[in-house]
Amino acid sequence: MHKLGIDIGGTFTDLVLLDEQSSMLYFGKTLTTYPDPTLGILNGVNELLAQHGKSVSTVQTLVHGTTLVTNAVIERKGAITALLTTKGFEDLLEIGREMRYDIYDIFITMPQPLVPKALRKGVAERVDKSGNILEKLNLEAVEKTIQQLVKQGVQSIAVSLLHAYANTLHEKQIGALLHKKFPSLTYSLSCEVMPEIREYERTSATVMNAYVQPLTDQYLANLRTKLAVLGFGGIIHIMNSAGRLTTIEGARKTPVQLLESGPAGGTMAGVFFGKLVGKKDLVAFDMGGTTAKASMIRNLQPEITNHFEAAREKRFKKGSGLPVRIPVIDMIEIGAGGGSIAHLNHLGLLSVGPESASANPGPACYNNGGENPTVTDADLILGFLNEDYFLGGTMQLRKDKAIAAMKKKIADPLKISVEAAAWGIHRLVNENMANAARVHIIEKGLDPRFFSMLAFGGAGPVHAFNVARLMHSPQLIIPSGAGVLSAMGFLVSPVATEEIASYICRLDLMDWDKINFLLKEMEAKGMDFLLKAGIQKKHAKITLVADMRYHGQGHEIAVNIPAGKLSKNSLPLIANNFKTEYQLRYGRDIENIPIEAVTWRVLVSGPSPELIPQQAVIGKKGKALKGTRKVFWGKQYEDTPVYERYSIPINKKIKGPCIIEEFESTTVVGHHSTVMIDEFKNIVIEMIY
Repeated sequence: MHKLGIDIGGTFTDLVLLDEQSSMLYFGKTLTTYPDPTLGILNGVNELLAQHGKSVSTVQTLVHGTTLVTNAVIERKGAITALLTTKGFEDLLEIGREMRYDIYDIFITMPQPLVPKALRKGVAERVDKSGNILEKLNLEAVEKTIQQLVKQGVQSIAVSLLHAYANTLHEKQIGALLHKKFPSLTYSLSCEVMPEIREYERTSATVMNAYVQPLTDQYLANLRTKLAVLGFGGIIHIMNSAGRLTTIEGARKTPVQLLESGPAGGTMAGVFFGKLVGKKDLVAFDMGGTTAKASMIRNLQPEITNHFEAAREKRFKKGSGLPVRIPVIDMIEIGAGGGSIAHLNHLGLLSVGPESASANPGPACYNNGGENPTVTDADLILGFLNEDYFLGGTMQLRKDKAIAAMKKKIADPLKISVEAAAWGIHRLVNENMANAARVHIIEKGLDPRFFSMLAFGGAGPVHAFNVARLMHSPQLIIPSGAGVLSAMGFLVSPVATEEIASYICRLDLMDWDKINFLLKEMEAKGMDFLLKAGIQKKHAKITLVADMRYHGQGHEIAVNIPAGKLSKNSLPLIANNFKTEYQLRYGRDIENIPIEAVTWRVLVSGPSPELIPQQAVIGKKGKALKGTRKVFWGKQYEDTPVYERYSIPINKKIKGPCIIEEFESTTVVGHHSTVMIDEFKNIVIEMIY
């Protein structure tokens, strides 16, 4: 039986088919189709299965990650959405935190709310911070308000009432009303989407969930229908932003959890390969067709954060987007992708991105109408890519088109050679990515020189060597199937769910009976989710985390909580865990200040699949050394050895520079290094400084 992972990227849709008995992996890659990405999925599935003589009827599980939710928010293509909130709080989405993300920009553009003012309605009700009802909800008035919104063309409704995290009654009453009398509307309740403190973030997340819910419903239903036509009748799981798998029902209920689903797969693959090769601490570097991202793996666990922004007005400016407090793998977007367009800015200086050529028309070398030079065009001109062996030779590149675009748009205006222009693009991208990744690691109080890098994505292995060298990483690992690794990460991730509840109390004043009851209730909800997903209780793992701070502070840090029943005897261990984490992040702790817990999180997860991956290779293996190619290394072109990855003997050391080609990607190995293939077929590059 087989398991299929599908990752839709901005340029390519990646597919990985796993034979669960033999651990054999089959890789596929096809262009993403617009405006309907399911067409690309069907094309890719048909091609992959036909190529290896497999039948869709043998696929029991399909795991999918998508950029659908992110794109809908960025492009403002979601449903017409209304907001019901406590009277007097209708303008919360615009007031926000009353902070400017750039205090010196007099022309600053703030993120526009997903719900316009005319569709934000206040309802009479009031609950205090302890959950006590001060004013009862008038359901008749709410019904009239909803009827008015329906006349205005509203398709989805977000409900976010004051202190609903402390008492869910009023929100659930509105939910019951919507379910019973307005079945054509989709709706999201804040007590289900994000049941924790902070009104603005909770409302923002709930609105975003309601905004993308109809679109996600339609997409998932369409996907299931089209797969059924192919003959697929198995289970569909969806990757969420925290690197956990959810069911179709879970994805439909809280689609906001899917914002970073594709990139999360890559990090989870990094966790898998870290276990495989015995590396507990890694930097996962993912460079695809549109963007490049980096994330950290510490002690074989991805870094999880609950602070995330979508649709930023300025790509790298914190505070310029819409806040969503959901669990998400802590990734930093560190630069451009293979399809990012190079151009001269208003000062006449070379810049790359953020605009991308995407799959259509694509880079100039795709010969599909693209006229702008991209990172991929630069890599082809420099000799890093083989125009006759892109995607294993299934896609022909046109070097002459890349040269023409580079000459017209970059080289001639700057009065430099085409090679110098391409090298400038390559260097600029690498420097930007290395600087951003270095800062990301240092901000966590860690030293990038002690972290090996694991690189993947279609363009990742092309650029990873120089990025790793700039970061002074000791080692670079390129896993087998690096070009489709995010899709593979879906196949080795656990089915899991996280239950959240806010209970603010100092540890020394904690009502331990209350918190134990709350945690048990959350654990039961999570266990029920796993049972519905087909995972038995005996295979479940429970992880407890609390967001904590010193009393009087405004921000929390995530702290591990011991398993089992909590009591005052647990206090020293919890306090010590907090101080250790605080010391790591800030380099100090504070004496004689009480510690306060704010939000409690219970992660209930199934087992992670265990396997020793075996890659299926198309055709017969050739000689390891395919020949040489002229590659530009900064000053001039040099004859550089080109190897076929599948034929290089295990543990044979090769001195850089060289190029290693495979179906899904190309690995560039620079000077002052040695490279070998390890026992798991990973490319391992040792840096010589």
